[in-house]
This record gives sequence, structure tokens and C-alpha cells, in this order.
Amino acid sequence: MKARLLALYLPQFHPIPENDLWWGKGFTEWTNVGKAQRYFRNHYQPRVPADLGYYDLRVAETRQAQADMAREYGVEGFVYWHYWFGNGKRLLERPFNEVLACGEPDFPFALAWANESWRGFAHGITNRNMLIEQLYGGVEDYTAHFRAVLPAFRDHRYITVDGKPLFMIYKPLADPEVKVFIATWRELAEKNGLPGIYFVGHDNAPVPNVDAVNPLRLVGYFNVKHSFFERQRVKFDRWRKIPLNYPYERMAACFLDRDEDTRENVFPSVIPNWDHTPRSGREGWIVTDSTPELFGKHLREAVEMVRGKAPEHRVILLKSWNEWAEGNYVEPDLKWGRGYLEAIRREIADE
Repeated sequence: MKARLLALYLPQFHPIPENDLWWGKGFTEWTNVGKAQRYFRNHYQPRVPADLGYYDLRVAETRQAQADMAREYGVEGFVYWHYWFGNGKRLLERPFNEVLACGEPDFPFALAWANESWRGFAHGITNRNMLIEQLYGGVEDYTAHFRAVLPAFRDHRYITVDGKPLFMIYKPLADPEVKVFIATWRELAEKNGLPGIYFVGHDNAPVPNVDAVNPLRLVGYFNVKHSFFERQRVKFDRWRKIPLNYPYERMAACFLDRDEDTRENVFPSVIPNWDHTPRSGREGWIVTDSTPELFGKHLREAVEMVRGKAPEHRVILLKSWNEWAEGNYVEPDLKWGRGYLEAIRREIADE
């Protein structure tokens, strides 16, 4: 493969008691996907899954089918979002725990700690009330956290960089305690016979104490000076209560940065699409007119940027494998079929 494409993986496709309480009995991410509205003529909603259907991640056959599909088209492994809110509180851990316990699918994986509080608005509720707060419980809690994931680090499937298990931190600058967390884990890794941990900060800025950063320039286009006509269009749309929307081709031009993404310790992101309206309604914003061909061009540019790095560091993060309610997924849907997966195979596979 020309690059190591790792796909972020959302586990919120199975019910849990907390989601039942916050959103209603039986809630999963499919609930938001199913109620999505179309806000203007060329707005692609609702989105309907094809080959894999409206799956439940408690089903082992579903997890196997996802892994088989990802492997077939050139994805090296899944990076599962991992929720540890402090004091041992976890959410949505069942799919990964079952993958780890049963040994199937035999497909590479890593973990990304989503160290962020959940508030209603960002997750589909109209208010901004705190649902669950991200806490930093000190060395004792960080030690318990490490022990909980140590079996994963020791699994032969765990993804490594420079021989070390890769562990991503969503908000590495969220709290000064993150530095203590990293230092604690480095020490615990050594004590437990690991060669270390390869920390990746999911941030656009330089991050101290990590080995690499994974920038996500999803809103980079917002920082570009827009034409008068574009500004007027946005104002007119807002007056009509149409969510903010921008063409994929223009947005994608700002997803990568050649000066930064060619650096050895920067792992660029590729984004197939974006539409947050299934979660947040008219307050969300939308990328329009994405196609497999345009995504393939975007991925090709990312591959070129990592080509000069050491093979271990030619890492590209795909956001995402299955974030259906945010519109960034590559799993087959009724409109494009396996088009986005085919684009991955064309751009990632060796000539």
C-alpha cells in the first residue's frame, strides 16, 4: 500500500441505558440518521445504508462484514472511539470489548480517547445541558484506565508505529491534566514491558508530549476570504433558515496543508463528506456535492504528502468509516454504492 489508511470508527450503533435515558428507548445513531431532513433542492438527505443495512454492532457478523469490506478496499485498520469519562466511567465499550475478547474479526485496530464532555446540543438534543462530564481523576484513575486497555495493547492486532501501540487523544490540550495522563501512561508502559506508547494528538496546533499530531481542518475554508457573491449567498440562505452549506470541492482544498502534512510527525486527515443536520437540525452545517471522484482526488493529494516519509509514518486518518449522522462515512449507501471504497482502493493500492 502507498499509505497506511486508518479509519476512525464510531461504536454508537447499539442501545445503551444512558442513551435510552437521554434520547428515548432504543436510541442509536440510526435514530438521528432516520429522522434527517432535506433543507434545499440538492441536499442529499436522507442517507440510506446499502450493503450493511441498519446494523447493530452487538452482532458479530456485522463487525466481521465491516472488517472484510475495509480490508478488501485498502483500509489498514479501525481506530475505535473510546469513551472514558473518569473514575472508571465508560460508554459504548461493548463492540470493542467483544472484538477484543473473541479475537474476531482478525483485523487491526487502535483506540482514540474521546476526552470530551457530552452536551445535549452537540448530540441531538435542543438544549445545551450537560449529559456527562469529562473528568480527570488523577494518577489513580489514569492507572485504572491504563489497566483497562492493556489487554488491547498486548493483542497482536493492535496497530503500532515504531513498534509502539498507537493511542490517539481527541483533545490533547483540553486540560493540563492530559500531560500528567501521558506521563503516567509512558511510565506504566515501561513497567508492563511495552516498548512505549505512540501518542497522537488530534489537533491542528503543535502539541507537547505527543509523538505525532493528526490535524482536522474541517473548517479551514471558513478562514478563507470568500467572494462577495458567496457571502451574499450565505446571508440569503440564513434568512431563509437554510443551514450553512459549502461545496465539497472548495472545502476539500483546505483540508490539507502541504507545509505541515509532509512533516514526519504529522498524520493528515481525509474527509469524504460532512453534514451535521441529522444531529443538530438547521443549526448544523453541510458540505454539498461530494462525489467519489472528488474524494479520490483529495485522498490522492494526501498520499502524495506522506510519500516521502518513513513507511511506518505514512499514516493517514480517514474521518470516518461510519459517522452516518455527521455525513462522513465510506460504507456503502443507496446513492453511491461502494463508490467511496473504490476511490480508496484506486488511490491507496500499490501500482
